Amino acid sequence: MLFDSHAHVDDRRFSGEVEEVLKRALEQDVTNILNVGADMESSARAVMLSEEYNMVYASVGIHPHDAKDAKNADYYTLAEWTNQNKVVAIGEIGLDYYHNHSPKEIQQEVFIRQLDVARQTKMPFIIHDRDAHKDILDIIKKEAKGMPGVFHCFSGSVEMAREVIKMGYYISIAGPVTFSNANKLKEVAKSIPLERLLIETDCPYLTPHPHRGTRNEPAYVRLVAEEIAGLKEIKLEKLASVTTSNTKELFGIV
Repeated sequence: MLFDSHAHVDDRRFSGEVEEVLKRALEQDVTNILNVGADMESSARAVMLSEEYNMVYASVGIHPHDAKDAKNADYYTLAEWTNQNKVVAIGEIGLDYYHNHSPKEIQQEVFIRQLDVARQTKMPFIIHDRDAHKDILDIIKKEAKGMPGVFHCFSGSVEMAREVIKMGYYISIAGPVTFSNANKLKEVAKSIPLERLLIETDCPYLTPHPHRGTRNEPAYVRLVAEEIAGLKEIKLEKLASVTTSNTKELFGIV
């Protein structure tokens, strides 16, 4: 049983195909999917999907790209959504200094305010971190002490992974680990203790080999699992079992 811990099945690229996509996931032993919000509209769609499909859970949050559009009322709405039974996290939230679609100062403010929502609602959080490692770590050390969370689609070094794990967080690995030139990420995947590891697709993005260049989907999380199992020299069944258990534990899924 596999759990895709980070997907965007609400994306327009899946329009009219969600049921077929979920069926293909089940055929690859993907029994659960966390559909992650990236702005208020996609968060609302994530909630709706979780209500419609038993295998889908939802998280709600404002991605750093959209931080510039965040309104005060949005934080109250995010908090209200967490009262829904299948909303299990605040995210994805964080910092993205690669694209800088929102000014850094605004990204940081919106990130901190959403960490506060997570604290008040007792929800774990899902971190988006691109080219912002130092500021992310500085903020969560100050603002999120003792709170549960995961660094999704991890892109840091082995040293950063060790620091993140020491702080008590999980690390999620996505499709790029299957790329032949992803030597650093392969080393990170090997170094992460199994009990701190999650797997994901981040679909429709970051499609793993050999489907690179096409639309990603939750069924392909199996390819991520197979690659990491090979790197760790363990059976796929073991990796699937532990990462599914980790995902359920982090997000409070029974």
